[in-house]
Amino acid sequence: YRFFGEPVVEACVENGTNCIDISGEPQFLEGMYLKYNDKAAEKGVYVIGSCGFDSIPADMGVLYTRDKLKGTLTAVESFLTVKSGPEGSSAHDGTWKSAVYGLADQDNLRKLRKKIGYAPLPVVGAKLKKRGLVFYNQEFKEYSILFMGSDSSVVKRSQRYLHTELQETPVQYGAYVNIGGLASVIKLIFAGMLFLLLVKFSFGRKLLTKYPEFFSAGFFTKKGPTQKQMDGTSFTMTFFGEGYSEGQDPQNGKPNVKICTEVKGPEPGYVATPIAMVQAAVSLLEDAACLPKQGGVYSPGAAFSKTKLIDRLNKHGVEFSVISKPEV
Repeated sequence: YRFFGEPVVEACVENGTNCIDISGEPQFLEGMYLKYNDKAAEKGVYVIGSCGFDSIPADMGVLYTRDKLKGTLTAVESFLTVKSGPEGSSAHDGTWKSAVYGLADQDNLRKLRKKIGYAPLPVVGAKLKKRGLVFYNQEFKEYSILFMGSDSSVVKRSQRYLHTELQETPVQYGAYVNIGGLASVIKLIFAGMLFLLLVKFSFGRKLLTKYPEFFSAGFFTKKGPTQKQMDGTSFTMTFFGEGYSEGQDPQNGKPNVKICTEVKGPEPGYVATPIAMVQAAVSLLEDAACLPKQGGVYSPGAAFSKTKLIDRLNKHGVEFSVISKPEV
């Protein structure tokens, strides 16, 4: 999307056509907001980014958790687990390239955000504690790390929109991924350090993009996953939410209610992503009356919070459910 995405957005806005993409690149997504939001609003066009695995499960999962909690949800953490079958799992090197160029260009993303001039979101309820880069997770009995995808930035954009435009209570959010035992942690630390070192230099980036299989220990390939790998792979995203029961003032005292929800589905990149994208498109067409009042560049949560998108996803294999009822 960084290199080829903008002409599509531009053409859609110019020609009054709605546009959905599956980008997981914050710089592209937020750049399109800065450049085309006003124009899209004028034309009554909806440009909705990140409608794939990045970031519909996370963004709609937070809203689902909020709607299932009786009271005020103030903070959520999500933990992603990807299970693969005997064939293992892999992904196409397009995702790898997004990561390489995205990490190399962090400075420009910061400048872009300054230009947009986001107002800081108010913290309601107890402040969500930041966890370490790697930590042992008691809930899952394995190690977890910070999720490096676009989920956090997309959820934040949705929460900002829902707060400023609809006066809804903003939800704090942290995204993590479960990686397994100590051996996985050691492997990941070495690979991560090498990746971060190489990404800083243009020759390093050339090496990373030329030999994705070597540098990702076989996970990212130029061919992508085989059919057998896709059939054997699935994902679960578990959300732990906390908040305040009805009648409790979220500005006073500690959170007194908890909830656990889950989004699960088939292989994320090639099976769940098209399901999410197609159902987002169907919602855009069929739930037009429930979309934001005017066009613009939106994140999924901002665009679809009042639509039937979650019901549609449930019917097509990306399932949202409550694991443990809100407990005071």
